[in-house]
Amino acid sequence: MAQWQGTTDLADFSDCDLVIEAVFESLPVKHDLFSKLDKLCAPHTIFASNTSTISITEIAGGSGRPDRFVGMHFCLPAQLMKLVEMSPGMATSDETFAAAWAVCEALGQKPVKTQDTPGFVLNYFLIPFNNDAIRLVEQGVATPADIDLAIKTAMGYAMGPMELLDLVGMDTQKLLCEAMYGITNEPRAACPPLVKRMIAANRLGKKSGRGFHDYADSKMYGA
Repeated sequence: MAQWQGTTDLADFSDCDLVIEAVFESLPVKHDLFSKLDKLCAPHTIFASNTSTISITEIAGGSGRPDRFVGMHFCLPAQLMKLVEMSPGMATSDETFAAAWAVCEALGQKPVKTQDTPGFVLNYFLIPFNNDAIRLVEQGVATPADIDLAIKTAMGYAMGPMELLDLVGMDTQKLLCEAMYGITNEPRAACPPLVKRMIAANRLGKKSGRGFHDYADSKMYGA
């Protein structure tokens, strides 16, 4: 941990070899950030996005260096999961992709190569799957606790869908759904009304102390 340091000044990224963006799922916000970083960082610096739904090629188009841009989706919960979805954009050079892949391996992660498609591999399945679980709660089919227990017991998952949603946050889930549905028009990717009501009630998940489960007296999962 002694090698890690925090900052709120983008100028501190000027001498980095790799910069990984992890802001929320908004293409204009990502373009604005990378436009600023492009003016600050050295020409050789590789830019990467942790996006889980937005096209890498589209993000790279606003980066000023599309050949040195790559998708690196560290899957949630990132402090526990080893999977990183590596996605080249249409202009990503082979050298850029290889360098980013090597960083993943050096960090002890398990990279997989995916094409630049909506949701890549994991969220292509996970967003509709989690929405289905939310709709089961909406319809009164089962409680969040019983849904989590069923999925963990039957499928061997470390976390149930409701626990994962609480970790991700309802506000983030809404953004993920909007991004995925906006690209694919897949009905199962559309944001369930319950998510919007929970946001209005500040039941965002662990970050607010309550989501589908109550976290008033518990720590963040894996913290």
